[in-house]
Amino acid sequence: MLRHSLLRTSKALLAQHQPRTTLMAVRAMSAKAASAPLNDHALSHADVDADPKTLDIIDKHAKYTLTTYGRPPVVFTHGKGSYLYDVGHREYLDFTAGIAVNALGHSDPEVARILFDQAKQVVHLSNLYYNVPAGELAEQLIEGTRASGAFKAAKIFFSNSGTEANEGALKFARKVAKVTAKPGQADKKFGVVSFTNGFHGRSMGALSATPNPKYQKPFLPLVPGFVHAPYNDVKAVDQYVTDETCAVIVEPIQGEGGINVATEAFLKKLRSRCDEVGALLIFDEIQCGLGRTGKLWAHEHFSAACVPDILTMAKPLANGFPIGAIMITDKVAEKIVIGDHGTTFGGNPLGCAVASSVLRRINNPEFLDNVNKNGAHFREHLESISSPLVKEVRSKGMILGLEFKVDPSPLVAMARERGLLIITAANNTVRFVPALNISKAEIDQGMDILKKAIVAFEDKVLSVDA
Repeated sequence: MLRHSLLRTSKALLAQHQPRTTLMAVRAMSAKAASAPLNDHALSHADVDADPKTLDIIDKHAKYTLTTYGRPPVVFTHGKGSYLYDVGHREYLDFTAGIAVNALGHSDPEVARILFDQAKQVVHLSNLYYNVPAGELAEQLIEGTRASGAFKAAKIFFSNSGTEANEGALKFARKVAKVTAKPGQADKKFGVVSFTNGFHGRSMGALSATPNPKYQKPFLPLVPGFVHAPYNDVKAVDQYVTDETCAVIVEPIQGEGGINVATEAFLKKLRSRCDEVGALLIFDEIQCGLGRTGKLWAHEHFSAACVPDILTMAKPLANGFPIGAIMITDKVAEKIVIGDHGTTFGGNPLGCAVASSVLRRINNPEFLDNVNKNGAHFREHLESISSPLVKEVRSKGMILGLEFKVDPSPLVAMARERGLLIITAANNTVRFVPALNISKAEIDQGMDILKKAIVAFEDKVLSVDA
């Protein structure tokens, strides 16, 4: 049985890229550590009780993969619906859904069937040729968007991920600015405005639009022309969005930034200001779109005056199979020509076939109504939590945030060791983005675990303060 000392030492060594021989020596410490008294035997999923094979797998990762993530000592092997199972077959209720990706849960039978059936026909062709699933998915997205709101979607470009979608959107915006700028202004109109607490990806362009020093500092200098304005500050918009701005990129609901919902006034001001200066408005709905808020797109919660020129999507589109997309209006599409952009894997038949099935199921009135009802049920649970450490609940549909007055990172481990998976976001916020088809009973089960973990978290924080 793995003990706390073993796993703590192992994690430290993994972070330092120690060789396998050192890790083997660490294993030898486990026998001695096993006799040490511990206070967490009551935990149903304690890290110290992990299956011995866990460390072997972690060891292999440390030897052959680049360490860019801080991971807990848990290895998952399979999932079903809203549950995941580790090497030792312990069951965890998943309130993360792969960070808002597995909208239909894990191991969905229809997704598995589509993957199998399409793989028997053709997986990849390249964009040198047409394929049937990509055309069908494009039609679904465009017609579904037109029917659901005021955004005049016209064309789709398929990518592999959300970051790539944002990179393409920014690239399109700079192209449009160059060909539509007033005489003598084309070389000056390349500015991009993004917002505090925003997150748009980690490649150089998307990173330049993500104003977090933790992500940006190691890679300075970034792409020129990016400025960062305060989110939801209507009065600041005119100052930052100028005649030299080609694009404004914003999340209608910030996920990584702490589940911050834009105000109607803010989005309306962005729309009108972009029209005034000839800039394109980009809505990044990679995390908050595709049913997450109980509507197909998050911006549909606002008036018709709050629509973009470009919308980017990814995460749940194929329930975990990598795919992203850029949806644009005719105003943008008519300025993009052959050779302006490209992708090797984007729009492949396999990804598009899966996405077509997933979208059909999500963009269904009954499904979206259920997201709203269960999201409200989830929020009621969060609002019922009585803790001196809790500050605020923020949500829209099934994207929810519980802000604490202190750093809640230890709570993530406390919940996990009780069988519940949760994640943090910025500003001391715990983020909840479960599968969109999660049941009320599963929400109740998870909230019971969460409340017990919060009690333990209180004890730890308040005992330190005392």
